Amino acid sequence: MRGRYVGEMTTKEQELEALLAPTVRGLGCEIWGIEYRPRGRGRTTLRLFIDSATGVGVDDCERVSRQVSALLDVEDPIVDAYRLEVSSPGLDRVLFRREQYEASIGEQVHVRLAFPFDGRRHFEGRLAGVEGEDVVVRDDEVEYLLPFQQIQRTRIVPSLSSL
Repeated sequence: MRGRYVGEMTTKEQELEALLAPTVRGLGCEIWGIEYRPRGRGRTTLRLFIDSATGVGVDDCERVSRQVSALLDVEDPIVDAYRLEVSSPGLDRVLFRREQYEASIGEQVHVRLAFPFDGRRHFEGRLAGVEGEDVVVRDDEVEYLLPFQQIQRTRIVPSLSSL
C-alpha cells in the first residue's frame, strides 16, 4: 500500500468496490478489501479479498472470480490489461478499515508505518484498541499510539492456536 494510508481507498478502488460489492454479496460473500495496483501495460493487478461468516474456500474464490471477471468485462472500468486475483483474507489478513481494527482488538499484529515513529517503522504487538485517530499497539509493557495516517499496512500475526 505504498503512497496511501489505512482507510484511504483510491478513487478507483472506491469505484471498483461500489461496482463489485452487490455481485460479491449476491454470491454469499463480502468484500474484505481491494487493492488496485496500476503498473502499466498489462502489469496492473486487481486483488479482491473476500470473506463470509462461514469462511471462504477455493470454490468461493473461483465462483466470485468468474462472476466478477464477467462483470468487469461488461462494465470495463479498467482501461489497461489487468490480472484479477480473488482470495480469502487468510489468517494473516491485512486490515483495511477502521471497523476491521476495532473487530481485531486483542490480536497480535504487525504494523508498517510510512515514516519512522520512535525511530522505527515496524511494530509488532497486541492490538489494544483504537483511540481517535490512533491505533494502540502494546509491545510487552509499552503502548504505542500509532496514527492511522502513518500506517501503510497492518497484518494479523496468526497464533499457533489459530492454525
